[in-house]
Amino acid sequence: MKLKVKALIVLLCVTTIYVSWRGYKSFSLPQDERLCACERCLSEDDLWFIKHFNKSVEPFLSANYNLSEDVFNWWKGLQGEKGNLSTFRETLDRLFLLVPPSPDVLESSPDHCRTCAVVGNSGNLRRSHYGPLIDFHDVIIRINEGQTKGFEADVGTRTTHRIMYPESSVDSLDNTTHLVLAPFNTVDFDWLNGALTTGFKAMPEWIVRRKIKANKDLVMILNPAFMKYVHDMWLENKGYYPSTGFLALVLALHICDEVSVFGYGADSDGNWSHYWEKLMNKKLKTGAHPGDTEYRTIQELDKQQKLKFYTGF
Repeated sequence: MKLKVKALIVLLCVTTIYVSWRGYKSFSLPQDERLCACERCLSEDDLWFIKHFNKSVEPFLSANYNLSEDVFNWWKGLQGEKGNLSTFRETLDRLFLLVPPSPDVLESSPDHCRTCAVVGNSGNLRRSHYGPLIDFHDVIIRINEGQTKGFEADVGTRTTHRIMYPESSVDSLDNTTHLVLAPFNTVDFDWLNGALTTGFKAMPEWIVRRKIKANKDLVMILNPAFMKYVHDMWLENKGYYPSTGFLALVLALHICDEVSVFGYGADSDGNWSHYWEKLMNKKLKTGAHPGDTEYRTIQELDKQQKLKFYTGF
């Protein structure tokens, strides 16, 4: 009997020490040394994540950022850019006379948890009822022409950032929404400059919106070096270049502490459809983008608890 009592006392002591140690590990850091106020902050704490995530890469261009020749040469090959690096810089300098010369990014803080919802355009969002959950996040990133009107119950109502390029632009953004340009040509900078002011004039065969409404003070421009990093490190050079949606997802990993992902992947019939339109081409896939690789990477990030992936129905 005494032996059992002693064993129980030892077990209680070990349990108490373990619980105390766990508490020490979780709460011993002073508040101002913690990365964020989330239950779990994104960090480089496992080999798989370290292999892919590089916090030093700047997601956005700024007036004082110098793009390297190597990155420019990679970027210019994406869609047949014909200009040189000097022309790129001059065109970008003109744009920075209109839009902020440095990005408006919510910095990490030990007393705040930056939550981010990345909302893709997949048909699997239909009847998902994710809308209230999406709207609960601090940062809500939508991609290209992703719509909210008429789909509020499934996709929410708020948008803090919209990532798009000229061919996928919307004609009007809310005054509180950041327009995030994903540039694939130097002329994309000229397009944005014109579209935000007097109207863009271009060759007739380039079908883009000539004028858009957006808050010029909230414009941000994705860095081609960031685009290359996503292609090299996250997709291991699969496909020609990342999709806008996947760029948005990795961007969220860089600017938020907790990331939730909605509306990615094929619908229940295996088609890469949009939730707001009827799919006419039943064989539509992901074009130049490595859709399957991107989807598997999202699944792995969910498995590694670096984000929460809501797959829809």
